[in-house]
Amino acid sequence: MPGRTRLVSLVAALLLTGACGGSPTSSPPLVPQPGPTSPAGTASPGSGSGGAGSAPEAMSGIDVVFLTTMVGHSERTLQIVALARGRVRDDALRTLAAAIEATEADELAVMRGWLSTAGPGAGAGAHQHEGHGDDAALDRLRTAPDADVDRALREVLADHQRAAADLARSQVGVGRDAQVRDLARRIEQSRTAEVELLRGTP
Repeated sequence: MPGRTRLVSLVAALLLTGACGGSPTSSPPLVPQPGPTSPAGTASPGSGSGGAGSAPEAMSGIDVVFLTTMVGHSERTLQIVALARGRVRDDALRTLAAAIEATEADELAVMRGWLSTAGPGAGAGAHQHEGHGDDAALDRLRTAPDADVDRALREVLADHQRAAADLARSQVGVGRDAQVRDLARRIEQSRTAEVELLRGTP
């Protein structure tokens, strides 16, 4: 469907723009726009809603739990996309998947950088993958015949991104740090848009 293909391409372009960096101090956009990251993986000076430096300064336990969980969730997203890479037939789906991969890799660098300042036990490795997409979903992608890969990816990724949107939406309501809430808000908006595109693709 040409109209939907154009829409997917537009959203993918916006996702990729967000992955290249952007100021989160403006009104929250449709897709996440985390600040650029340094080679060490921490947010670069001037990024984040605080605008003054690298990591949030007022993170509470709930903020750390959210970031830790979202790190695991994004790592699983990258696994899902990698399993289908090179096998996707639909051009619009391929573009969207690549944009999702680039955006979440950038978000991962930011979140890991923030967690590295949160003290012992809050590192990016202190998470579990349970709840980020079960192994059966990954096995479905691994074993899907070529003719079924597109459908399997749409369904698995849509379910996975809907869970991320739900998690981020909850964080917006309970999070303590403004930068973490802003990231959660942008994640909720972007994942919701992605689910709509994935579910609406024939």
